[in-house]
This record gives sequence, C-alpha cells and structure tokens, in this order.
Amino acid sequence: MNFNALKLHPLILRAVQEDGYNTPTPIQAQAIPALMDGHDLLGSAQTGTGKTAAFALPMIHRLAGMPNKGRGKVISGLVLAPTRELALQIKENFDRYDRKTHVKALAIYGGTSKHNQIVKIKRGVDVLIATPGRLLDLMQMRVVKLDHVLMAVLDEADQMLDMGFIDDVKKIMNALPKTRQTMLFSATVPKPIESLARTLLNDPVRIEVTPQNEPVDTIKQEVFMVKREDKKALLMDVLKPGEFESALIFARTKRGADHLAHYLHKKGLQSGAYHGDKSQRERERVLNAFKAKKMNVLIATDVAARGIDISALSHVINYDMPETKETYIHRIGRTARAGKLGQAFSFCSLEERHLLKAIEKHVGFKIPLNLSHNFLIPASRQTASKPANKSRAKKGYQASSKKKKKTGQFHRSYKERAHKYA
Repeated sequence: MNFNALKLHPLILRAVQEDGYNTPTPIQAQAIPALMDGHDLLGSAQTGTGKTAAFALPMIHRLAGMPNKGRGKVISGLVLAPTRELALQIKENFDRYDRKTHVKALAIYGGTSKHNQIVKIKRGVDVLIATPGRLLDLMQMRVVKLDHVLMAVLDEADQMLDMGFIDDVKKIMNALPKTRQTMLFSATVPKPIESLARTLLNDPVRIEVTPQNEPVDTIKQEVFMVKREDKKALLMDVLKPGEFESALIFARTKRGADHLAHYLHKKGLQSGAYHGDKSQRERERVLNAFKAKKMNVLIATDVAARGIDISALSHVINYDMPETKETYIHRIGRTARAGKLGQAFSFCSLEERHLLKAIEKHVGFKIPLNLSHNFLIPASRQTASKPANKSRAKKGYQASSKKKKKTGQFHRSYKERAHKYA
C-alpha cells in the first residue's frame, strides 16, 4: 500500500510526498482509513511507529475539506499530550503535513508565558495541542473554548496515568461536545487505560502495532554487569571517539543527569542535561544542539525524554536501570528509527539485578551480556548473596517499611512537579 491508496486530500498528499514518504507505516495503514470513516480508535503502539501521522493526517484531511472563507477559526481538533516536548513534537508534525492547506495548529504548555499563547489563540486556531495543566488554566480563564471540537486525541495515555494527569484529562474531556470523534493512543494498555477508553470512546476500532513484549528487531541490546562505582569509567570506555555517533543516556534523577553531564563535559565530551528543572529555553537550546550534532551526548530523565524524536540516534544507554519493564521498551525505542540500526546498552549493578530480571521476563528472552568490558563483575559475585540471620531480617523488614513510606512521599511530590511543568 502507498499513501495514494489512502485517498488523502491532494494538498496533504503533496506535502507527504515532498517529504519523501511513499509507504505508510503499519499503524498509519490501519488507523487512517478507520479514522477517515469516522470511527473512534484505541491504538496501542510504541514510540517510533509513526502514530502521530496516523491521527494528524485524518484530522488535517477533515479540516482541509471544510470551507475556509467566511469561517472564523475555532478549535475543531484537540490533542492532549503529557509533556511540553511531546506537544512541540506533535506541533512540528502538523506543521509539516498542513503546510499547503489553510489548517493552523498551535501548541500550548506550561513553563512559558501564558500571554503569548493567549494572543495566538485569539488570532484563531484549528487544532490545539496542549498539556493538561496549561489547558485547564486557560479554560478557567475562559480563553479556550472547546464547544466546537469535532476530533479529540489523547496521546501517550499511559504516561498521562503515570504522571497523575488522568483526573485533569477527564475534566477536559467532559467539557467537549458529546458528539465527537475520539482517539486514544497508548504504548501500553493497563486496566486503568482500558477503563478510561470505555468511558471516552464509542465502539472504537482497536489497533495494536508492535506487541508490548517485543522490542524492535533492529536494536542490538546488551547488558553490562558493573559495580555502581565503576559506571562512570565504563561510560567513558563506551563513549570513546569513533565508537558512537550520538548517545541518549538515561539517568534516574534530575540531579544525577546534571552530575553526569558535568562529569562528561570535564572529560572533554560535548554533553548536556535535559530534565524538568531546566528552563524551557535551556531545554530547547540543549535539544537543538543535540539534533544539530553540535553535542553528541544527551543525558535525560524519563519524563523529560518523552517526546524527544531524533531520527539519527546510534546509542541509547541505560546508565541507571529503568524501574519498570515498560520504561525499558520506551527508552530503547528512541534508537533504530526510520529503518536504521541502533544499540541499547544497560549498565546493571548488583543492586539492580531484580530490575533486569523483570525486564527479561517482560521481553521474553535473556538480554545478551557483554563479557569483554574492563569492569565486568565476576559471575560468582553476580549470583552470590549473604544469608540473613533473624536480627538482620528484622532490620531489613523495618528498613523496607520506612522506604515504602518515603517512596510514597516522593511519588506525591513527583506528581506535584509534573503538574507544575505541564
């Protein structure tokens, strides 16, 4: 199948072909006809499968076919995204596909001036791409009116759930007209997302592309068993000149990302940190430098990296092991885009073995071990564990209880910060 067979508006088709796209991806080939027929849709797809075009092209097609003369621009399409980065990425895609039509898209998000966004909204917009927090703010200020929305998209719904945005999403969706077309996309579909889909979607078409437990075949995956204190030295070995083109490194915390970027910079590598505590201007500066290859190492946290789309990324490095198996799939999916090959390295300390086991159970195979690096933990130490006596077990139980309490406190503050920057 090629794009001609999808019967898109001629101006959209011309823009797509000028960009060099002839064949739709699997999710585009399945979703676009269903959406052009007016169906609601529940799509399960990993990052890098082309899902943005899968909903953007039908939305632009419908709006491009509506008369423009004498029609004031009202918000006819709404796309909700969990992060500023993803909202901007979606906006860039709309700008590419609608550039030959009269359709106009705008992205709004937190962490930047409301005034500029309000001015642009008042000038008129067809498709509004928004993070939940900023959209609710502008709705309460009565700047944004959603009573003419014909099509609504909830993108990265599982990330919305993780960031605590689901209640905000429900408030926004309740403000939309009952008769609308709704699309929900999520990399994973846990029970809360299934429940949300039942309340928002009307007899949806269900599409699943790239099963959740199968990482992309074009990604070479390796695990480096290493002591925690040796990870920096191992990273310098992996990032030797000539060994990589560009690397996206995942750190667990914002502080850890800053510390690692500073360390690599001191070692002579052009690197930068990318996370929610950075200003919007600084984040854009770092990301643009990385995309322009003025910087070849980017250290990011998981929340900030959602929405980063870099076509020529040779390596993803899990400096800290991901804490959920789904996060592992999201991380490594940043490489091997557009048919290219990629490599995903995971630095696993003894304290992180349980995370590795959970990931391997999820993907359904043992991730190959790199046995040739200079900081390899001997196999005997990888499996050795000290027998716990009764008093030690008791102390461990108490420590575990305290840790759970602290983790709960952290989770609440994490959600508060997520709302602040959305």
